[in-house]
Amino acid sequence: MSESTIVFPLFPGVTQLDFTGPLEVLSRLPGARTVLASRAGGELQGSGGVTFAHLTPLAHVTGCLVVCVPGGFGTTEAMLDAEYLRELRRLAAGARYVTSVCTGALLLGAAGLLRGRRAACHWAFRDLLPLFGAEPDPARVVRDGNVITGGGVTAGIDLGLTVLAELAGREFAESVQLALEYAPEPPLDAGRPERASPLVRTQVLQRIEALAPDRRAAAERAAQSLHGA
Repeated sequence: MSESTIVFPLFPGVTQLDFTGPLEVLSRLPGARTVLASRAGGELQGSGGVTFAHLTPLAHVTGCLVVCVPGGFGTTEAMLDAEYLRELRRLAAGARYVTSVCTGALLLGAAGLLRGRRAACHWAFRDLLPLFGAEPDPARVVRDGNVITGGGVTAGIDLGLTVLAELAGREFAESVQLALEYAPEPPLDAGRPERASPLVRTQVLQRIEALAPDRRAAAERAAQSLHGA
């Protein structure tokens, strides 16, 4: 099972594009078996009103080739979910590649998997990575050993192609990119803080400020637990 399994450990409040982007890419790996899992299995509510059903309990996943941890609004609570973090550590210990998208990097950090590593994260929460002994990197996809992390949300497709090229070669990954017609030409140019106008940055930061204090507090608590372990 572990030789071909790509597992996405989900949690309540997950952002669906964080994992459906890389899933669409990595599911095309020949012989791949993708598994959507959560701590309890069964049904789970993601953000945006999307419900995921028939999830596998994480404890039932015996091993994997790749573990890909998404982020989302529920990251704050998931950082303090000891059982979820325990399962991440177990799966990562046997995985060929340990990966994350967006604030999924904070979950890797809370699980103790980013100590001494460079890592990407959503730009608004990258500054929390040092709490877990990680070095923040602003790149869209960052590789440090067998740990590959992506920036915010849409970077998951780039992450998927990066991992696919590692597993099946560049030419095959390019064939998947072509099949998916992944040739982004955004109609706007505000996808990075340095490109957005001051007004747009202010508007986004105002929305983020609503959840930033709770997320920082959770990250600090998770880091204390980690360092005390």
